[in-house]
Amino acid sequence: MTISAQNTSQASPAAADSHSAATSASEPEGTVVLEGVTKKFGGAIAVDNISLHVRPGEFLSLLGPSGCGKTTTLRMLAGFEEPTAGRIRISGQDVVGIPPHKRDVNTVFQAYALFPHMSVAENVAYGLRQKGTPKSEIRQHVIEALEMVQMVSFADRKPTQLSGGQQQRIALARALINRPSVLLLDEPLGALDRQLREEMQIELKLLQSRLGITFIFVTHDQGEALSMSDRIAIMRNGRIEQLDDADAIYDNPASAYVAGFIGQQNFIPGTVTANTSVMESRFGVIHAAAAHADLDAGSEAQAAVRPEAVTVSAITPAAAEAAETAENEILGEVIGVSHQGETLQFLVSIGQDHTLLSRVPRPNAPRLADGDKVVCSWDAASVHLFPNEQATEAQADIARAVSNPAPPTSSMAL
Repeated sequence: MTISAQNTSQASPAAADSHSAATSASEPEGTVVLEGVTKKFGGAIAVDNISLHVRPGEFLSLLGPSGCGKTTTLRMLAGFEEPTAGRIRISGQDVVGIPPHKRDVNTVFQAYALFPHMSVAENVAYGLRQKGTPKSEIRQHVIEALEMVQMVSFADRKPTQLSGGQQQRIALARALINRPSVLLLDEPLGALDRQLREEMQIELKLLQSRLGITFIFVTHDQGEALSMSDRIAIMRNGRIEQLDDADAIYDNPASAYVAGFIGQQNFIPGTVTANTSVMESRFGVIHAAAAHADLDAGSEAQAAVRPEAVTVSAITPAAAEAAETAENEILGEVIGVSHQGETLQFLVSIGQDHTLLSRVPRPNAPRLADGDKVVCSWDAASVHLFPNEQATEAQADIARAVSNPAPPTSSMAL
């Protein structure tokens, strides 16, 4: 069981000298750099030539479905796996070939891996004892680590006497007690129920902001990534599909896969006209603010528009007049209404076995019922046009990910 990785200062003088040439003084503590990193298991490529620069003190999430390469990437950073090709630097030091306990990183897993026979304080102190820290210093460090996670009053309890959220806090304290420059988190909230998971998301982000430590967080939960991250790396088939902040990824997806994987999208098929920001569909003309770079006149395409961008109104003279001023409108019939707390969701049939989803804040939502005839409208700025083949392939990949959710991870997961 690997509890924590120790500081690189533990390395022998000979080892330190052998790696001194591979240290970049221009990269401050907490910087993580991957250059052309590939990892193969036999003939299978788990990570495919990715390059990534994580800034010091950044909260970066690796987001994607099971099997996309995110956990393998994290394990290479931790030292549990070595890359088949490429370089990895942490705080300016080339760490390829350096074992986990000599890297300035610690790892928190979904399986907390707490010693059941030890008290909370003993669990947190384990890494310091392994380093040979004097006993006179250990107690103060343990108190400080438990204060970080608001668990001082639980110091004498055993892990079996704690809730899941409390155990997660202890795992964090144990990982942070050595103050690593980088903390790696592999699906750490996956075993918690929804309400506790949302509470821990807030606590985790506040803790990271206060400590200023670089966090690299692996998750398949887009809500977690969007709510906590400074930037998100969307991974697919071992590659990074898009790396950006939450706003850019949500509003300006770089591909149909990102558009469909983050949040929800309505995809409408059609053909691009001579004006490549306009698409003719079976349901009407679709106007977009801009088209994908690979689209030409006559290309088969799909328009993507988010449910929250779609306004649904009952067909009345006033609604018809308002719809005429919209850049996009399609007529349909309500076939489903879902109450989702602060929002109402409408499922609208627009014909030919095709539906649109609209999500409206409750105070602004029309009172509609199944069978009501409606007009759906939205702005061109809300539309992204993607090549049909790319969009079709992306939707198939996302459907497979949904039908095969990520399995629980553990400290031994690949």
